[in-house]
Formats: sequence, C-alpha cells, structure tokens
Amino acid sequence: MKLASRTTRITPSPTLQLSATVKALVAQGQQVFDFTAGEPSFDSPEEAKEAAYEAIRSGFTKYTAVTGIDDLKEAIIEKFQRDQGLTYSRSQILVSCGAKHTLFNLALAVFETDDEVLIPAPYWVSYPEQILVADAKPVIFPTSESSGYAINVKALESAITDRTKAIILNSPCNPTGSMYDRQTLEGIAQLALQHNLLIISDEIYEKMVYDQHRHYSIASLGTDIAKHTIIVNGVSKSYSMTGWRIGYAAGPEKLIKAMGDIQSQSTSNPSSISQKAAIGALRNSDAFIQHMVKELEIRRKAIVEGLNRIPGIHCPMPAGAFYAFPSVGQLLGRRFQGETLSTPLSFANFFLKEAQVACVPGEPFGSPTHLRFSYTGTLEVIEEGLQHLSEAVAKLE
Repeated sequence: MKLASRTTRITPSPTLQLSATVKALVAQGQQVFDFTAGEPSFDSPEEAKEAAYEAIRSGFTKYTAVTGIDDLKEAIIEKFQRDQGLTYSRSQILVSCGAKHTLFNLALAVFETDDEVLIPAPYWVSYPEQILVADAKPVIFPTSESSGYAINVKALESAITDRTKAIILNSPCNPTGSMYDRQTLEGIAQLALQHNLLIISDEIYEKMVYDQHRHYSIASLGTDIAKHTIIVNGVSKSYSMTGWRIGYAAGPEKLIKAMGDIQSQSTSNPSSISQKAAIGALRNSDAFIQHMVKELEIRRKAIVEGLNRIPGIHCPMPAGAFYAFPSVGQLLGRRFQGETLSTPLSFANFFLKEAQVACVPGEPFGSPTHLRFSYTGTLEVIEEGLQHLSEAVAKLE
C-alpha cells in the first residue's frame, strides 16, 4: 500500500516520544529524573473537577454543538474581556480538543501549496509539521539567546515575500520561556497590516509569567490588528488540565467558521464533560493559578541556578512558561568512552543513559546547541536530577 506523500514530510512529536520512553523505563523499575513533560505536575483545580462531576451527575454526556457549548464560549469571551480588554462574539470563538487541535484546524483552513509561514526559532515542534501537512512551507526566522530571543522587526520584514501568508508568535515561548515586549509587538503588527498577513498568536502560557514581566496579546494593540489576528489558547497549561483536552481560538468570524467546518468532519465536538470543567476553571480558579505560578517560580530558580553551576552549561532565566533552555554549546565535541558527543541529541541520550536524566534535545525546536528541561517536577526531583547531571558531565573527556 502506498501512503500519501504528506506522511513523508512530517515526523512524530519528539516530546511525546521521549515521554513515552521515560514511562516505559519507569514501568520497568528504572529510576528516571524526568524533565521532558510539557505539562504541569499539579492536579487540576477543584473547581474544574466539581464542574465535571456535576456534568456527569446531571447526564451532560451527549454530543454538543461542534464548536463548543454557549456557556463555555461565554466564559472564554469573559476571559478575553477581563484579561486583554478584547471583545468577541460567540461566532468568533471555536472550542477544540486541545490547543494543538485548534492549530491543526487553523493550518488546514488557511494554508495552501506554496504559502509561506514565518516562524521565529526556537519554536514549538508542531508548528512546522502542521504547516507541512497543509502543503505549505514553514520559513524559519532565527533569533538568538544573546538578544533574549527577541525578534528584530527589520530583519523579520526582510524575510517577507509575496508568498508569506502568516506569522506565528508564541509568548511566553516553548521552549525558551522568552516573551515579546509591547514595542516589538507593535512593530510586528505594523508589518502584518502593511503586508496583509495573518498573525497566529499562541498564548497558551500567558498566565505563567515571572518577575516584573507582563504578557501582551498583539490583538489588544488596536482594532485593525485584532482583525488580522487569531489567538490560540486553552486550559491545558494555566489550569494544569492537559488530559481534559480543551483548547480554543478567537478571531475573524469567517476563519473561525471555516475551522469549525473542518472540525465538524474530523472530531466533532470536544468532550461535553471537559467543556463543563473548563467553565469551572476559567471562572473560578484564579487562586489556583497564583499558587501554581508561585511554586513554579521556586523551581525555576532552582533549576536555572543548578544548571549554571555545571561547567560547560549556560542557561538564561526564562521570563515565562515552565521550561529552561540551556546551551550545551561549550560541551559539544567532548567524548565519553571513545564516543564524540557532537549534538544535543547525543547529549540527551548520554544524560538518559549515564545520569538517568531525561530532557529534550534542541534540534526539533530549531536549535543545534540547546536542551529543553521542564521544571514542573518537585524540588527534590530537580535537585537530585541536577546532581546526577553534574556527575555525568564530570565524566566527559
């Protein structure tokens, strides 16, 4: 049987593959210090669980409207008004089976053959893959650690061609934890309007912000840019509800309808019970978020300071999300038992084998010199894992 050519253009998610590998090792009785997870380790909010229990007890277990129930859309509309001062109608909201599903619907609804989509690197692993599935071309726009992964707007403009259709923004960013300031977003907005581009603003980590940093949504900079922006968000990260699979989008009505039509022929509606749980989270769980971010702040400091104590590893302090993105550039070329470690992937494998530390190599994120560490685990796991990591590095020649 000959498979469709699109299957040769994409690769499986490396983060999910690594998580599966870690779980298999643990099931075999091996100790692993897991820093791969793209999810908080905290339980979901009680308000969300209670709303789900009530949905089950009341028999709210059937199909719903494909694009989400009205009560959840209203809770999402309230959230945008409260947090960003943005006003949407129900017809501008789509609820999907997670933010990844939202982005997939978006790619199929917007991109065609020869379309180009600008993606600042480092980037979340699924952006280019979904664009390839839609027969379009991801155009990677490099940023650097030395500049805090800031976008140079003039350089960005030079990457725009007559085939450029959209720009993807992710702030706070997975994997770097970096954020875009208002001035940068204003420059990007001006470019988008000038070239009639769609802005895809992935704001899934918006609540996970530290120190004096502030999250800005580019759609909040004016009515004109709001019309050129689709915001992608969900309850997975901010409310520690990854398994509930609720993502959502807000944007132009015509685009939202097209995404909903695609969803109607693929998954239909998201889980009825999860939708009710999401309402409970969005309306009643502010205290939960504050507690979780406070705890993550402690873990962020512990892992960054610990990584920077290891010779050859350098890690900036992330402004948001829950990932550390250390450079191992100074270690590339070192040897262990006669083998040269020349890539982040080789170091990820080395750390898993020799230190029982699982992290994600930087290559799938667009970096040839970095590793990604999630710091959602307990302080004990972080500290012990760092000790094992340090001991492994000391073995290198």
